[in-house]
Order: sequence, then C-alpha cells, then structure tokens
Amino acid sequence: MKRKKWLKILIAVISVLFIIDVIASFYFYNLAIDRGEKDFLQGNEDLEVSAETMEVLMEGDWRTWVDKQDFDEWTMTSYDGLELTGYFLEAEEPTNKVVVFAHGYLGDAMDMGLYGQYYYEKMGYNIFMADARGHGASEGDYIGFGWHDRLDLIDWVNKIVKKYGDDTEIVLHGVSMGAATVLMASGEDLPDNVKAIIADSPYTSVYDMFDYQMERMYHLPDIPILPSTSMVTQFKAGYSLKGASALKQVKKAEVPILYIHGKADTFVPTEMSFKLYENTKSEAEIMTVDGANHGESFVIAKDKYVKKMKAFLDKYMSDQ
Repeated sequence: MKRKKWLKILIAVISVLFIIDVIASFYFYNLAIDRGEKDFLQGNEDLEVSAETMEVLMEGDWRTWVDKQDFDEWTMTSYDGLELTGYFLEAEEPTNKVVVFAHGYLGDAMDMGLYGQYYYEKMGYNIFMADARGHGASEGDYIGFGWHDRLDLIDWVNKIVKKYGDDTEIVLHGVSMGAATVLMASGEDLPDNVKAIIADSPYTSVYDMFDYQMERMYHLPDIPILPSTSMVTQFKAGYSLKGASALKQVKKAEVPILYIHGKADTFVPTEMSFKLYENTKSEAEIMTVDGANHGESFVIAKDKYVKKMKAFLDKYMSDQ
C-alpha cells in the first residue's frame, strides 16, 4: 500500500511539474517570439548605453537624413506566403555596389539608417533595408530571430540582382538579430553577387541567447523550460531554438565575414562573436570595441568602426 501511495504522489508531482513547464513554455513563447508589443526589456540593465549613444540613437542627424530620403518601397512574397516590405535608395552616382541591411529585434528597416547614411554619403553605395518578418510593415505573426529571415534576405538579394544586373556587388550588414540573420544566410548557397558580410553583435544560436538571458533575467536554468519552449516554437513558428543556429551556418560559409562586438556587451556576450569567428569556414576577421555595450560600437568608436569596415570591404569589392 505504501508503494502505491508513493507512486501516486510521484505521478501527481510529475504531472504538476509538467503542467507548469507547459505553461512556462507558452509564456516564454508569447513573451519573446509571438509578434506584439514587448515591455520585458524595459529597464534591462544589460541594454543600458551611454548618454552619448542614447542621444545619437534617438535624436541623431541620421534620423533627419532618413526622413529626407526618397526611398523606393518594394514588396515581396516570402517562400511561405508573407508579404514583406523593403526600401531601396539609389546612390547619387551610378554604382554596382549595394549594402543590404538587417535590423535588430523589435526594430525596423529605418533603424539601419544610422549605418546607411555613411554607406550612402561616404562610400557611394546603393542601400537596401527591409522590415524583417514580424516587424514594421512586413507580415508575420512571430519573430524569426534570423532563421526564416535568412531565406527572406536571400530572396531580397535575388530581387536586387534581377533588377540591377549580374554585375551587382552586395554587402550584407546586420546588427544584433540582424547580425545573426546575415550569418545564418552565410551557410546557404548565396548568389555570387554577395561579396562580404559584416556581423555586428551576433549570437551563436537562438537557444544559446535564450539560455543566457534566462539566467540573467530570471535566474532560471535552461532545462526543462527551453527544450519545451523550443517545441512550442517549432509547432507555432516552424523552427526550433537550437536549429536556428548561426554557429552551424558559419561552418559552411564561403563569403568573407567581419565580426564586430563591444567588449562591454552584457546582453549578447562578446564570447559569442569569438566562438563564431573561430568556427567560420570562410575568410574572417574580428574587431572588438572597448567600453561598447550591445550594438553601441558604431556610435562610440565610429572612426575605428568605419576604418575597419572600409579596409575589409576594399579587399573583396571591386574598384569600379
């Protein structure tokens, strides 16, 4: 009788824990992946930047520059039927160079105007920026964290090449989630037109990032919540947290990659860029910036950033 009693108690405890895990999995899916307003990052100390950076991000001249530009609005139907929106700005002088940007989590295409202004005014590039699925004007009821977005990015590249010609030379430049997106794309069969990739503050995989943030924000271990959240994500969004891996993709990369990461990044640890760099199949370089938090390098060390970026691109882009 005692054995049966303990067995019933054990089954009851396991059942309760299972129910809690299921509830937690849907909670974290809705929190981070489901499309909608997010307030869980407000007040996050890991995202605090300097007053100088905040002023540039919120009120910098680049925002006025973006507002004044006459972007051509493009639309495209994704491989799974979503209508996506992008924005193309032709250079002032004819050129075959195009930078294709990928923005960060909860952002939109125009956020990349911070970088786009430099490419446009100083380097003479055409620029293209798209709203990732689940962001901005693009459709999608979930956030892909770069995984499905990598295929959207390739489709945008093909659209650009079809419109502007086979001699078009393309740079992929992403920040944070956008950096993961361009790295995830690097492992695919990219068009030969893609000559270089710049990844600023990337994560190794969605699982690794969630694992890190679960510990930082909630003081929780990854098991059992993340594996079950991954199952929910697979069911509702069509990808798994471990499957969405930039690390796996760069091991197949053929295009040269420049990694940039702030040494003071506590939101996506700098070590992730080093791990990616060390596992990249293609030619790769890495630059770190002292005192820079997440995605802050371009603002607090702009001269260093653009000097490295230009030197890297000069190696792989033609002179024409």
